[in-house]
Amino acid sequence: MTTGDGAGILFQIPHEFFKHQCRISGIQINDPGDYGVGMFFMPQKEKERSLCIRIVEETVCKEGLDFLGWRKAPVNINAIAGQAKDQCPVIMQCFIDGTILDLPGLNRKLYIIRRSIENKALDCFKNKTAFYIPSLSATTIVYKGMFTANQLSDFYPDLTHQQIVSAMAVVHQRYSTNTFPAWELAQPFRFLAHNGEINTIRGNLNHIRSREPLLSSDLFGSDLKKIMPVVNEKGSDSSCLDNVFELLTQAGRSPAHSMMMMVPQAWGKKYPLGNDLRGFFEYHAGMMEPWDGPAAIAFSNGIQTGAQLDRNGLRPARYTITKNGFMVFVSETGVLDFTPEEIMEKGALRPGEMILVDFNKKRIMKNNEIKNLCARKHPYRRWVKENKISIRGFYAGIDCFNPDTEHIFFRKKLFGYTREDEQIILAALARDGQEPVGSMGTDSPLAVFSEKNQMLYAYFKQLFAQVTNPPIDSVREELVMSLMTFFGNPGNILVERPKNSRLIKIKHPIISNEDLKRIEALNIERFRCSRVALEYPAGGDGSALETAVDRICRHCEHLVETGVSVLILSDKTLSQGMAPVPALLAVSAVNQFLGKKGLRTGSGIIVETGEAREVMHMALLLGYGATAVNPYLAFDIIAAMAVKNTFDRPIDTTTAIENYIKSICKGLLKIMSKMGISTLRSYRSAQIFQAVGLNADLVNRYFPNTATHVEGIGINEIARETNERYRAAFKTSQDILTLLPCGGKYNFRKDGERHLFTKTGFRSRGWHHCGRCGKGPGRHSPHQRT
Repeated sequence: MTTGDGAGILFQIPHEFFKHQCRISGIQINDPGDYGVGMFFMPQKEKERSLCIRIVEETVCKEGLDFLGWRKAPVNINAIAGQAKDQCPVIMQCFIDGTILDLPGLNRKLYIIRRSIENKALDCFKNKTAFYIPSLSATTIVYKGMFTANQLSDFYPDLTHQQIVSAMAVVHQRYSTNTFPAWELAQPFRFLAHNGEINTIRGNLNHIRSREPLLSSDLFGSDLKKIMPVVNEKGSDSSCLDNVFELLTQAGRSPAHSMMMMVPQAWGKKYPLGNDLRGFFEYHAGMMEPWDGPAAIAFSNGIQTGAQLDRNGLRPARYTITKNGFMVFVSETGVLDFTPEEIMEKGALRPGEMILVDFNKKRIMKNNEIKNLCARKHPYRRWVKENKISIRGFYAGIDCFNPDTEHIFFRKKLFGYTREDEQIILAALARDGQEPVGSMGTDSPLAVFSEKNQMLYAYFKQLFAQVTNPPIDSVREELVMSLMTFFGNPGNILVERPKNSRLIKIKHPIISNEDLKRIEALNIERFRCSRVALEYPAGGDGSALETAVDRICRHCEHLVETGVSVLILSDKTLSQGMAPVPALLAVSAVNQFLGKKGLRTGSGIIVETGEAREVMHMALLLGYGATAVNPYLAFDIIAAMAVKNTFDRPIDTTTAIENYIKSICKGLLKIMSKMGISTLRSYRSAQIFQAVGLNADLVNRYFPNTATHVEGIGINEIARETNERYRAAFKTSQDILTLLPCGGKYNFRKDGERHLFTKTGFRSRGWHHCGRCGKGPGRHSPHQRT
C-alpha cells in the first residue's frame, strides 16, 4: 500500500534531540519547558510558503515572544507514493523562546499564537492552499501524515534517532469513514486520538458557535477573541472534538476534567453513582451537551496521558501493565507481545470509564480516583442543590382534562389532520402507550410527488447510523438513555461558579398544558417568559411568509435582549385574518438566528403548536432547536376521543394523555437510538435529518447544513399549502364541517393518497400522471389541491 488514510504519533518534546539539532542549525534553545516547538505543513509553492513563514514570524513577535529559528524536518519522500506523495507538504519545525512565562502560560500563549497564525493564513489563502499546524506546544509534538503506520518511521527519519526519548506516545492509524483522507486529518491531533464517530457533531458545533460571543476567561483576557472561531468546521468530527478539548484545557481545566465534561458517563437516577460525582455531572450537564457517539479516546498534554470510553462502551479499549512499569493501552490486545511473567495487570475499560497516567506523580490512576478528585475540586453537589429551581406540581399527574370542543374541528382542518391521524396514530398512542405497529416500507409517493396537501414535516427523513457506527437498543440500554434537558444554560463554559447551576431541569420535552402554565407563572428574574405568535397574513405568498419569519426572529432577539429567557412560540391564538406559520420553519429560523447573535444558549424555546402530533414531528422540532413541545391540539383530540369513548376500552382523559406523552417519549428514545445518540441534550439542534423535496434556497436559509439531494418546493409552495389548509378550515359546508379527509397514507382509499399497490394489483399507469391534466406528479397545478 503506497497511500494510507493517515497515521501519526504524539509524544513529549525530546529536549536532547532538539538541543543537538538546533546547535547544528545555529539556534539556541533553553531548558525544557522554556521554549515551544511547532510542526508545520507548508505549501509546496515557494511564494506561498514564504508568505506563511513571514506570517508565523511576525505573529510570534507581535505576541511578545522571541522567534528562534526554523528547521526543515528531514523526510524520505520515497517512502510514500500516489496521492500521499502528490499532496505531500513541505514539513518544517520552528522554535519559540518562552522563558518569560511559566509552562501553563507558555502553552496558552502558543495556543493563541497558533490560532492567530491560522486565522491570518485563512484570510490570505481562503483555504486554497495547504497550510496546517499539527502542533505548537512546549510539552508535546506531533509527527503525522497521509500514510500507514508502517510508513511513519520510514517517512520521518527523526523517529529512528536514539535521542528521541519520551515517557509516552499516542499512536494512531486512521480508517476514513466520514471524510476523505488528507494530510491534516491524520491523527493524533494536538491533544487526542479518537477511534469512533461523534454522531451529534452538527449540534455540538451549533452550540459551541452560539457560545463564542459569551466566552470570557481571566487566563485569556482580551486574547480570547484571537482564538475565535474555536472550531475549524472543515475538519473531521475528531478534529472538532480536539479543538474544543484544547480550549477547555488551556482555560485551566485538567485533561481528565475536560474529557468528563465533553464525554460524560451515564449518571441518571437508576445509575449507581456517588452523590459527589452525580453532582459533578449534573452541574456540567447544564454547561455542555455530550459529544455523543461510539468513542475510545486517548489524550495527553505531555504531563498526563489518559484514555476514556464512551457512555455506551461501543469501542474496544484494553490495557496491559508490566512489572517494570510499562503500560500499553490499545483497541485490541496483541499489538505488543509480552510473556506472562512480565505482566502485572490486564484490564479493559467499561462504558464511560477512564484511566490516567500522571508523570509528575509517577503513578497510574483508575476511574474512581480520577473522577472523585475532579468531583471534589468544587462543591458541585451543593451548588446544584442550592441553585435548583423547583416548580410546584411540575410533571405531576395530568389534571382532569376538558377538551376545547368549540375550536377543535376548526384547528383540525387548519393543521391538516386526517381521519388516519386520529384513528391510526393518536388512538394507538393514547390507548396503548406506544407507537402503532406497521409493516416496513411504503408504496405512497414522497411528499414532493404527492397530490395531497402536505405538512412541512413530511419533507424530512431521519438519518441512520452508518458504516462502523452502531445504533443503540433504547430498551436494553435504558440506563444510558436520557430525555432530560435544561432551561437557562450558561453561555460561558470557561468559568465555574455556583450560579451556572441556576437552571430549570425538565425530565422530558413533552410539556402538558398545566406545566406550560406553571412555567409561564414563574416569578423569577432569570426565567421570564414571553409568547411569540406564529402567524402571517392569510393568503400571503412566500414573501409574506418570509417577512413574518424575519419578524418573529427579530422579536425573539428583542425579547431575549430585554431579559426574557423562555420563548413560547405559539400558533394557538391567531389574530383575525392570520394563518399559522409552520412551526418547524419558525423553530429552525429562530434557533439559527439567536445562535448567530450569541443569544441562544441561555434562552429556552417552547413550541406550543397544533401541528405536531406524532413522534417524528416532535423529533424534528427538537432536532432543529426546540427545548420542549406542547402539542395542545393533540391533547384536545385525545381528550375528546376519551370523552366519546371511541377507544376499544374505557379510558379516562387523564390516562389517555399520560399514555400519549409516555409513547412520544419512548418514540423519541427509539429515534435517537437509531443514530447512536443517548441523550436529548445532544440530539437537540443536531439536525440529523436530510431534506427530500425542498429546494436548496429554502434549506440554506432556514435549515442550514441539512443535506438536500432531491430538490423540490420552496417558500412559495409552503405558503400556498398553508393557505389551502386555512381556506379549508373556514369552509361552511356542513359535510366538510363534520368529516375530515380520509388521509389514505396507511390504508388505500379511493379519495386518498395514491399507492403503488392497490386491491386490483400493481398500478403501472395512473401512478405517474395526474388524472385531471395528464401531467406528471408534483407541484404543477393548483387543481390538485382539495
